[in-house]
Amino acid sequence: MNKLRHMSLFAQIVERGSITAAANALGLSKSVLSQHLKELEQSLGVMLLRRTTRKQSLTVAGQGFYEQCKLINQTAQLAWLETAQFNDVPKGKVKITAPNVLMTTLVAPALAGVCIEYPELELELIADDQQLDLHAQNIDLAIRVGRSKSSDAKQRWVGEFKDVLCGSSALLKTQPPEALRYIANIWQDQHIEHVFTSSTGQEKVFSTRASCHVNTFDTCFAMIAQGAGIGLVPDFKLPELAAQICEVFPEHSLKANPIFALHTFDKQIPMSIKVCLQAIENKLGQSMD
Repeated sequence: MNKLRHMSLFAQIVERGSITAAANALGLSKSVLSQHLKELEQSLGVMLLRRTTRKQSLTVAGQGFYEQCKLINQTAQLAWLETAQFNDVPKGKVKITAPNVLMTTLVAPALAGVCIEYPELELELIADDQQLDLHAQNIDLAIRVGRSKSSDAKQRWVGEFKDVLCGSSALLKTQPPEALRYIANIWQDQHIEHVFTSSTGQEKVFSTRASCHVNTFDTCFAMIAQGAGIGLVPDFKLPELAAQICEVFPEHSLKANPIFALHTFDKQIPMSIKVCLQAIENKLGQSMD
């Protein structure tokens, strides 16, 4: 017997004044509702309602039982309403992760406005170049470069950017790119090969060997800016760094890197996640204009 179901239906019978009225309100047949009441009384071993052809009244046991059933219905209704509000007003905790450079330059600035607009939203932002496990780390939303291998996560394209091979202006004036030290990110292999394309469609292949690996963009940029070598810089960072570095091949560009948003919500995405995702998409759209 589904105890909570029976208790909820019993409260409806009492409050509606009859089995017939309760059945009509609930969209059930009178016989089905009568059977629920019969099973409930048999299970409890007491009579809950005195019924005649004209009216019904609670027994002493039924009155006490009804008071508890009413509380259960009220609690269920309150839980339903409070949870439904999450789809009306963004609120509660949201945990978001992204690579360092995306977090500081795009994700965090985009979400700052969301925090201001929705004061009941509690954000936890994690900048990490490692791909954190969404389930193990309780991540609500992950922003990643490239499509993930995760099979159970929903992936949504939210934008793209291009890497730009850069070096300090002083360094590039003294030596050809092939002779310079290559500062690689941790995700890059030892052997480096970039295929550039010009505006006319001509390709240029640049091959070298990584002589230094770093695990954050800031470290890579610090090395490049100080003249230690050349390395990749996201195109959305170039405007603020233009005074310190320049492009190695200004007439050519690399292919775009897609950015995906990952989450594990099966059907209905909470409003709190939706507003964060929309803000990030808008920010990425601005960076690509």
